[in-house]
Amino acid sequence: MSILVDASTRLIVQGITGSEGSYHARACRDYGTALVGGVTPGKGGTLFDGLPVFDSVREARTETVANASAIFVPPAGAADAILEALDAGIELVVCITEGIPVLDMVKVKRVLKDYPTSRLIGPNCPGVISPGLAKVGIMPGAIHLPGRIGVISRSGTLMYEAVSQLGALSLGQSSCIGIGGDPIVGTSFVEALSLFEKDPGTDAVLLIGEIGGEGEEEAAAFIASAMSKPVAAFIAGKAAPSGRRMGHAGAIVHGASESAAEKGAVLKKAGVFVIDDPARIGVALRGYRT
Repeated sequence: MSILVDASTRLIVQGITGSEGSYHARACRDYGTALVGGVTPGKGGTLFDGLPVFDSVREARTETVANASAIFVPPAGAADAILEALDAGIELVVCITEGIPVLDMVKVKRVLKDYPTSRLIGPNCPGVISPGLAKVGIMPGAIHLPGRIGVISRSGTLMYEAVSQLGALSLGQSSCIGIGGDPIVGTSFVEALSLFEKDPGTDAVLLIGEIGGEGEEEAAAFIASAMSKPVAAFIAGKAAPSGRRMGHAGAIVHGASESAAEKGAVLKKAGVFVIDDPARIGVALRGYRT
């Protein structure tokens, strides 16, 4: 089993004729995802590797019955691209774009509740993959193995590292979600945990967090009250100084509660196995070999 993407996923790419969009559209297709078309305003009626390109997401959805979109649109237009996908009724919207202005995402977040049948992953994220079934994103598909461990991460690079370690131990994944490293994202840790909790194909979950924000603390509360499946976690940024952004726009410690140490302590109190060494992420999950 899996969450969010599978063999029924029908993908369009917004920005498919750009350099990033075209490269990753082909990579998703080559992995096995059903790529059915793309969107580039002004280039409707042309073809991309034999697939139709449309001027609008609504037209693309109508003509291809797409249910997922990956967004590779420059930051200035990315929020509008998200809203266009939501308005067209796309069920899964994955925004890869980094550097979207926070105010733009505030506007997007405000209207997300008006689209209850759609889900936004990202922005500034690697996307989603269900190994062996489909990927919608930029992660290297070859390192992923089908299995029963769910992975949720704010960091794309750390997600790849964790998956590589799991694979070296023959530990496969049901699905892996990069929720994004910006201050405002479409899907939270809690929402992703809830999806894995309901998935009969997931036996355990690995959560990869980092300094800044309250997502990990909210996840701890959810785990303590609603998760029946075991959860392990790694929190990046133990050596990060207070008040300085580290990598992601959302990775900045404003107070003691947003530090790696405090997040780890809260997760431990919730019954999470907290991993202190990033080199031992895979080993920590050995008990869930399937």
